[in-house]
Amino acid sequence: MIIQLINGHFTAQEAIEILTQMIHVKIKFHENKIHKSANEEDIKFRENKIKQLQKELHNATQHILVKGKSLDVFAAVELE
Repeated sequence: MIIQLINGHFTAQEAIEILTQMIHVKIKFHENKIHKSANEEDIKFRENKIKQLQKELHNATQHILVKGKSLDVFAAVELE
């Protein structure tokens, strides 16, 4: 099953807003899990995931700004 989340043409600012909000939801998910966890390995894993997501958001933002005024954005979730 595939859930189509994003499929459209956006200005650079809109694309950055959409990606930022999506990634912040995922970061918040990991932060909530960290607060509920007593397992140090799990906490370190989630802290690394948060850092990775922040880096990917930064890289994506730079790519969008270089790309120009507008671009196509597609995102889907595949459930197996």
